[in-house]
Amino acid sequence: MRIVTALTYVLPHRALSALARRLAWSRNPWLKQRLIDAVVCRFGVDLAEAEQPDPTAYPTFNAFFTRALRPGVRPFDPDPRALLMPADGRISQCGPIVDGRIFQAKGREFTAAELLGSEADAEPFKDGVFATVYLSPRDYHRVHMPWGATLRETVHVPGRLFSVGPDAVASVPRVFARNERLVCHFDTDFGPMVQVMVGALLVSGVETTWSGVEIPAYADAVTRKDWRGRSITLARGEEMARFNYGSTVIVLLPKGVATLAPELAAETPVRLGQRLALLD
Repeated sequence: MRIVTALTYVLPHRALSALARRLAWSRNPWLKQRLIDAVVCRFGVDLAEAEQPDPTAYPTFNAFFTRALRPGVRPFDPDPRALLMPADGRISQCGPIVDGRIFQAKGREFTAAELLGSEADAEPFKDGVFATVYLSPRDYHRVHMPWGATLRETVHVPGRLFSVGPDAVASVPRVFARNERLVCHFDTDFGPMVQVMVGALLVSGVETTWSGVEIPAYADAVTRKDWRGRSITLARGEEMARFNYGSTVIVLLPKGVATLAPELAAETPVRLGQRLALLD
């Protein structure tokens, strides 16, 4: 475990993330531009793909970080049976959920019940499949739908805000099931599907397209919102949520529904719209 990762056990996670949020939303021209220029330089951000390629045109660092892409730069897999990759990034891990357990890294795992905050919510995914996609600071930070679906429920699960970078994932036990997260339950024509927006250190917010900002405020108890009957239906490939800094999205699918794309493995770079899985 690196020293920086070890320090995250004692750092004031929420206070640091609240500070990061204030900086990200600052309209001070000098500050916001310094932040934007630093990230573009440090992480090699490709602004040619952005709807707004001029780094000085963004009013805040957050506006830059959650920037839209130019139409057509992320073509969707043309097979109508293909579930789509929900975000740019790289695969942290993917594969079968074995008796309700999800592999994290280097012998570490966590349960679907821990991740979702409920044994009952985890039951449909007991022997299904999962994909964990890590978004680095250089990536496009909007998350899209793998498949057309209707929102059923969101669950805001309280937790810490550990880093979700490679060293933390390899070192911090159950990191995704310990961090603050928003669990989004969807109903599809093949059954239930879950997308989990996992917060992380310095992630100053998670927001959805149907209700706006969900995190912060940070939760002190599990909070459920029932969206049934409100006709919140999202098409395959449609934007559903966004992060205000690099983090992780986890997709869960039930058993016997789909087979993950064979080329996907840990550390594989991925792009929004490529094949995540194929319906069986």
